Amino acid sequence: MAALTDAPRKIRVLIVDDHGVVREGLRAYLDLEPDLDVVGEARDGREGLKRTLELSPDVVLMDLLMPNMDGVEATQAIKQARPAVHVIVLTSFVDDEKVVPAIKAGATSYLLKDVAAIDLARAIRGAYAGQAQLHPEVARRLMQQVTAPRKHEAAADLTEREGEVLRLVAQGRSNKEIARELVVSERTVKGHVSNILGKLGLQDRTQAALYAVRHGLAPNDGI
Repeated sequence: MAALTDAPRKIRVLIVDDHGVVREGLRAYLDLEPDLDVVGEARDGREGLKRTLELSPDVVLMDLLMPNMDGVEATQAIKQARPAVHVIVLTSFVDDEKVVPAIKAGATSYLLKDVAAIDLARAIRGAYAGQAQLHPEVARRLMQQVTAPRKHEAAADLTEREGEVLRLVAQGRSNKEIARELVVSERTVKGHVSNILGKLGLQDRTQAALYAVRHGLAPNDGI
């Protein structure tokens, strides 16, 4: 039996940015958070991938414009090698040429570097729980990417239970939370999420949440 004094597991964070002062600033703040543990840093995407494989972080803070391997390519490589790792894009850019490829590569969240420290910590905890955090302008741009007529019509193909799951996904609920809410197993929830993505022609939970908000299937207060 585990001792009653065992501390909760900390969320392991890797910082990937080519500017040393940015890495130092992020580490200085995150080290003050008792539930976060900065396990390493990397100066570019290639090193970020290497450090991810070595250190097994839970969450990676990823810059986009870096030498050797950019953030989009690094995100894609990390998600292919370690699907359970959550990537939070932390950048200064919000144009479509950066936003859409990053999300398609598998980023859980997309934030700008002017994000408040307390909001960044909240985003890390949310990403660890499988919840998306998007800058409002990023959310708006992504919504424009999921408005094809085929997808709108496809919503009619969702079962009543899949519709319930989609609404909960849009609220930022994790699979465990959805399973508890609907009194089913996490495996069942995972199957529903997979069916939803397939029917709507979407790639991940973030796009599903945006789709639900765009089409009035969930309130616009989760992202």
